[in-house]
Formats: sequence, C-alpha cells, structure tokens
Amino acid sequence: MAVCTAYTSPSLHSPYPISNSSKSHHHFILSTSCRSNRRRARGEISCSSETNTVVIGLAADSGCGKSTFMRRLTSVFGGAAEPPKGGNPDSNTLISDTTTVICLDDYHSLDRTGRKEKGVTALDPRANDFDLMYQQVKALKEGKAVDKPIYNHVSGLLDPPELIKPPKILVIEGLHPMYDARVRDLLDFSIYLDISNEVKFAWKIQRDMAERGHSLESIKASIEARKPDFDAYIDPQKQYADCVIEVLPTQLIPDDNEGKVLRVKLVMKEGVNYFSPVYLFDEGSTISWIPCGRKLTCSYPGIKFFYGPDTYFDHEVSVLEMDGQFDRLDELIYVESHLSSLSTKFYGEVTQQMLKHADFPGSNNGTGLFQTIVGLKIRDLFEQIIKEKSATPAEVSKV
Repeated sequence: MAVCTAYTSPSLHSPYPISNSSKSHHHFILSTSCRSNRRRARGEISCSSETNTVVIGLAADSGCGKSTFMRRLTSVFGGAAEPPKGGNPDSNTLISDTTTVICLDDYHSLDRTGRKEKGVTALDPRANDFDLMYQQVKALKEGKAVDKPIYNHVSGLLDPPELIKPPKILVIEGLHPMYDARVRDLLDFSIYLDISNEVKFAWKIQRDMAERGHSLESIKASIEARKPDFDAYIDPQKQYADCVIEVLPTQLIPDDNEGKVLRVKLVMKEGVNYFSPVYLFDEGSTISWIPCGRKLTCSYPGIKFFYGPDTYFDHEVSVLEMDGQFDRLDELIYVESHLSSLSTKFYGEVTQQMLKHADFPGSNNGTGLFQTIVGLKIRDLFEQIIKEKSATPAEVSKV
C-alpha cells in the first residue's frame, strides 16, 4: 500500500556599434521585416520579427552532468543538437532548430599553457574574459550575431572564432554563468547542478579508475587541487539559481559510499517570472510518500519521495525529493500522475521523455527525472515569454 505522510551579423570586434539597452525586464528585439533583396554580407543589419532570444544559464563543476542535461533539454524542443555545420570540428557549440548551446569554456582568456604558467585553474575568474562573455551574450539576446571564440579542449589552445547567430533559446553552460552580475542579469532562467562531494568523489573514482586507469591517489589529488577554487568561485553561484538540482548520498542504505543509489532534490525558487514550482499531491503541504509496491517496481532499497516548503539562501523555495531508483521506466507514469504543475503537453509526457532517453546517465533515478521536468518547465517559460511579447506588437515600433 502507498504510505503518505532579427539580428546583425558583425562581431563584437568589428567597428559596427552594438546598441545599448538596460535590463529592467525581459528584453527582446522585435523588429519589422527589413531584409533587402541583395545577398546579406557580414556587417549588414537584418531585422526579423522572429528575434525573441530567451537566455538560460546552467552552472556546474566539470563532470557533473551538464552535457546530459543539455541533451535532455534540447530533446524537449525537438530536433538534434549538432555542432555548427562546416565549422571547426572541435567546436563546443551545439545548434538545433530552436536552441543554441554555448560552452562558457570558450571565454577562457588563457590557454592551457598560459594557465599553467600563471598558476591558475580554469575555475579562477582571472583565466576568463567576463567582459567579452557579457558583451556577446547581451548582443545575442538583442538579436545580433557574434564572432565567439573557441577553446579547443583537445589542444588546450584558443582557436579562431566562429559566427553565432541569435537563436530562439540560448543556453550558456559552464563554470561561471552566474558569477558575473552583468551576465546574471541577462538570464531569463538559471539552473545549478549541485553534486555533493561524496557523490562527486564516487563518480570520479568509478569513471577515472574503471575507464581511464587512474590511481586512487591521483584522483584524490585532482579533486583536492580544484576544491579551493570551486568553493570560492563556482559553488557560491547556486544562491542565484532559480532552480537547483542537488545530488546527495542515499539515506535508504546506512553508510553507503558507492554512490550508485542517490537522493536527489529539486529546489525551486518561489516568485520567479513564468515559473511555477512542481508539487506532489497538495501544493504547499509537507508530504512524505513511499509509492505502492504493486504499482511501481523497485528493488532494494526502494523509493521514497518528499515534498514541502523550505528556505534556501533566504529565499522561499519548494523542494521535491526522490531517494532510490526505478527498475522499470514505463511504470514512471504512476509517479507522474501524482505530480502537478509539470508543464507537460499531454498526459505521460515526462514518462515518454524518460523512456526516449533510457540510456542516458541518471535515467533510473531522480537526476534524469528532475532534469526532464526542468526541461519541460523551460519550454513552458519560453512559450509564455514569446506569447507575452507577441501580444504587445506596439513594442515593435519602439526598436
């Protein structure tokens, strides 16, 4: 039984000016069509009423699941996310019909050798160009193309830039999307992936020892070397996030240190524009739920859900928590039917998305479930913003 307790194409380095605008509210460039019949050359202006770039920020440490989250998110919008066609094969950018994902490593101001010479890590703000990051994210949000640099993860060098045109949804992911206040103010929604030290250590051991042949001592040394900069520059960003996915050791297995069974918390800030937190059973209540074993197959140690209000860095939040893992994803519909404010298009869409990507890491636990839910909420946020802007065509004449 259940127990319920329009863009411009010059780069920012060109002599063409980029218009200034203040961020007092969601800013989009809505322009009437002014395309000429001439072939557009770089440096000309093309205006389009389709320019409504929404900017999403995703922050996390290296190896914490950003790439998997991006694949889940782009899948929600449809279309395959691929590197720019005909561009640098080592580009970090992923482009689909709706989304463009930019890796903020591209704004490293120092290459691998330069960081080594100066004794800084990539996490250190001194190794990154926040002025250029701000200028280019702002330009894309305003409907202007940019020549974005490329950090080559293979060679460790800074490659020649690539042209990025303003998409419908721009996702900036990496170590510092919320570090600089100017960049933070450009975000329409922000997410932080918070992996606990215990889980991060277990994951790194599993990956680096089993797959890369690293010794336990070298893994510990690598983690400890990054920790001061992570604590100083990366971790504090979670206080600014609209949504935090926190991955912790399970509480269902005493003294567990393998990191295979996880307790995952979805921390959702209240009062965020265009975003309503997901809830279990009854909004605002405090609920502990062990699903019925006849309706949801799960082996030891089982599954437990929790939902309730809380505070997070002095902000009111709603927290949804899952501890344990699924044995059969097709039975996830039972859990989905008890969750509300999912922003799905049809009954069972969460389950469908999870089944579609059953081979993705975290698909049998709360990481995959909550990443999928956040992806659906971002789709809803985007649609609300576009609908609101479309309802005020008078704004077009002001651009």
